[in-house]
Amino acid sequence: MKIKLLIITMLGALVFTACAPSSPPAPTPDTALISTAAAQTVIANFTSTAAAWTATPLPPPTETPTSLALNTPTLEITTVPTLPGGTPGATQISLCDRYTWDNATVDVNVPDGTQMTPGQDFVKTWKIKNAGTCTWGAGYKVIYAGYVDKLSGVPQPINGVIGPGQEVEISVQFKAPNKIGEYVSAWTLANPNGTLFFGNGAKPLYVKIIVKL
Repeated sequence: MKIKLLIITMLGALVFTACAPSSPPAPTPDTALISTAAAQTVIANFTSTAAAWTATPLPPPTETPTSLALNTPTLEITTVPTLPGGTPGATQISLCDRYTWDNATVDVNVPDGTQMTPGQDFVKTWKIKNAGTCTWGAGYKVIYAGYVDKLSGVPQPINGVIGPGQEVEISVQFKAPNKIGEYVSAWTLANPNGTLFFGNGAKPLYVKIIVKL
């Protein structure tokens, strides 16, 4: 009897177990969803970090000055030779060809301010002295100094040979202008090379006339 009851109990337990509802299977994780969520998390973290980051301004660039090569002119120093007597700067021609005059006797005729009629012909003569070291001979001549009014001047030849220290009279043929007024003409000497040289204080010789009716 007991064995029969035990068998019935075991059968009932088996039936109960078979009829009981089974537990639902564990869900399988979706790898795609997991990857998407992880990516969204990374992006969110990066965005929040970027928002919290403050840019530190960089200092302005410092310009390094470029040294410029300057064209510095080279100063050339010319030594002025000292001639005998200790006079620097005097040229050979100034020693060779020079003339002077005495203010009291330089105007042989036609003193400054002489009145002339329009178109009048006249000859102006000066007395000068050879103050150089060279003798005046062939090739030395009276010449227009190149400024003021020429007054149609025609120089006369220098007569003879004039050595250093000698005096000579030189002349120029002029023609008074036809227009009334005051006129000045400047003349000097030239050596055979055509180089002009002057008198007292490098001055030329002048003639000054007044044309009046």
